[in-house]
Amino acid sequence: MEPREELLQRVIAYVADTGLADQSLRALAAGAGTSHRMLLYHFGTREGLVAQIAAHIESQQRTALAELAGAADSATDLQRRSWAQVSDPALAPFVRLFFDVLGMALAGRPGTEEFRDNLVEPWLDQAEAAAAAVGATQDRAQLRLGMAVARGLLIDVLATGDVEATTAAHERFIELWNAHESGDAPR
Repeated sequence: MEPREELLQRVIAYVADTGLADQSLRALAAGAGTSHRMLLYHFGTREGLVAQIAAHIESQQRTALAELAGAADSATDLQRRSWAQVSDPALAPFVRLFFDVLGMALAGRPGTEEFRDNLVEPWLDQAEAAAAAVGATQDRAQLRLGMAVARGLLIDVLATGDVEATTAAHERFIELWNAHESGDAPR
């Protein structure tokens, strides 16, 4: 493993245990067993480090989606499996991190450009591949809607901690999605 990747893995492990919050670059470095200068050397800025953490986690989640698609027997099953995975309370620190970085990226913070640029299209590409893996075809607008609903419900989970209620809302979305697909809902 490259030194930069190894360092990133150590920081991710630390952040998963402690959260990111307002930790300084020095605190992140200490938690990962390195110096702040090494983090600056490899990631440029604190925001750059945070963006790389989030990008790495996002990449892992896209890989997980591909694996879920391989195990799912239908688009509905895939949607349920995917929601169960991302709404799992164990993943909450990383979901919070995603939205923290998103806020920084939308504010134009240096080092977050790659994160912002990869916020939608790689997910849509992965969603298309996952849909195809279960024999479904969706247009990108519909996939974007599904992604937006999931992200919105994740905000709800973080704000309320109520996975049960957000899962019920996700189930309702799946019902509407399926009604649309079957022609029982207005287009």
